[in-house]
Amino acid sequence: MKTKKKSGNRKTSRPVTYDLHNHVIPEGVVQTIRRSPERFGTRIEERDGKRYFDSHGRMTELLPEFCDPAAKVAWMNRVGMDVAVISPAPPIYFYWLKPEAGIEIVRLANDGIARMVAKYPDRLRGMAHLPMQDPDAAIAELERVVKEYRFKAVELATSIEGTPLADLKFRKVLKAIEQLGLFIFTHPYQCLAQGWMDSYYLRNFIGFPLDTTMMIAHLMFSGALDDLKKLRILCAHGGGFMPYQIGRFAHGHDVRPEPKVNGASSPRKLFKRFYFDCLTHEPRSTRHLITMAGADHIVIGTDNPFDMAPRGAAMQVGQVNAIPGLTRAEREWICNKTARTLLGEK
Repeated sequence: MKTKKKSGNRKTSRPVTYDLHNHVIPEGVVQTIRRSPERFGTRIEERDGKRYFDSHGRMTELLPEFCDPAAKVAWMNRVGMDVAVISPAPPIYFYWLKPEAGIEIVRLANDGIARMVAKYPDRLRGMAHLPMQDPDAAIAELERVVKEYRFKAVELATSIEGTPLADLKFRKVLKAIEQLGLFIFTHPYQCLAQGWMDSYYLRNFIGFPLDTTMMIAHLMFSGALDDLKKLRILCAHGGGFMPYQIGRFAHGHDVRPEPKVNGASSPRKLFKRFYFDCLTHEPRSTRHLITMAGADHIVIGTDNPFDMAPRGAAMQVGQVNAIPGLTRAEREWICNKTARTLLGEK
């Protein structure tokens, strides 16, 4: 891919920072949706000179940081972020499409992400997008992007149109990811729980962390993690509720027969397999996350450019600095060493 490479004017007088939770919607995807909204089941609108996209039923402004790598890097410079590993925004997962359309738009997304990375290779890394409605096509696309773009990570939803990621139909995809040495970044896009969720944006506040917690539980108790012994999984939003309820899961595994029907290992043992971003919006909660998981399993995640990203003085680097009792070693792991380990950039 012949693209002019740019440095993005990264500052070097401070510790290096990596962001592993940063979303994009490549321009090629935007233009394709504008031409064929019916084919792809979503739409792009323009009002008063601004563009908006359908984000789970509500129109969200398509900020420049979604599509323009120069705008993304400019934002990184403003907030003190050196490297961002960019991944598809959940509203463009497209798992709901028929396989032919899903494969087409996913390839466009991956090619667009690769072009963004190629413009700023010292500042951006890419995560693969997969058409999970067709596991065979997902494996083919995975192999393509690894060969062509050398992506080191895959973003997957916590469930695929209501089916747990732990379901056997997806096992061969997870095995292929494991065998290729990539890690998975899991991010919810649906709120599977029903009842009381339609008010106050609770589908995001409660539903997203709950979806992540349910994904982890299914991966644990189904025996999937015992089968996929080397698979690394990074969870968004501080891991949902799991880091704060792991004791309950472990106790239930000890005293109840249901969690043992598949011969799964102890949840405490399997918990060590997961990595977490520190997007808890509360430094004291992140302190607990460090205690439970270890700083070597925690990374920065900003959720840029969505509105649930930290703002102003609470930007994620500032939240890291605000963690009570943070040691220099812990800060180094969270800011870059864990991310570099996952990416193979030791």
